[in-house]
Amino acid sequence: MSKRILGFLIISGIIAIFAYTLLQSNTGTEDPQQYQQRIQKEREQKNASFRSGRDSPIPQEARSSFQGLNYYPITPELRLQARLERMPQPEAIRIETSTGTAETYLRWGLAHFQLRNQSLQLLILQAIDDPSYLFIPFADETSARSTYGAGRYLEVEEPKGNSNRIELDFNRAYNPYCAYNEAYTCPLPPRDNLLPVPIEAGEKSYEK
Repeated sequence: MSKRILGFLIISGIIAIFAYTLLQSNTGTEDPQQYQQRIQKEREQKNASFRSGRDSPIPQEARSSFQGLNYYPITPELRLQARLERMPQPEAIRIETSTGTAETYLRWGLAHFQLRNQSLQLLILQAIDDPSYLFIPFADETSARSTYGAGRYLEVEEPKGNSNRIELDFNRAYNPYCAYNEAYTCPLPPRDNLLPVPIEAGEKSYEK
């Protein structure tokens, strides 16, 4: 198993711990306080995993001094409901990586949303080796300033049934593993996912 896939599985596993409360949020029963607590708990769990987890991307020699990841304050307004445009027939796309190689994903759909009085969209990619894994590698006006220069990732869940709405929770945006360790190969945001606005939510740059 490659380090990229392993990284994806670790992050997905951390998020899966909170699957029940995420289901509540999707059905509209999660109040703002529950939401804040859930996101904060996710962050604490991730810090613990990075500090002492067997598969942490933090280099072994740096774990004893690891103080935790840096985040923007939780901003409920940046948890958005986007209009989903599914691709009738997902097409393969080659995505450049942090090490100069390229990897193949499927163009699964487009998420259309409004932010800062602008109409924006993000391309949703599907992993060929795991059709259940949908993610959005993106960059924005904070990239290389307060957030990782090679962009961040956002995972999304396929809506149930024929719903054309999909949640984009930028408070859960996270850095790829190559932000912590150059031994990892990470897909870079495609041109479609370079946003002309700052997304001041989620994970900030990692301070070694």
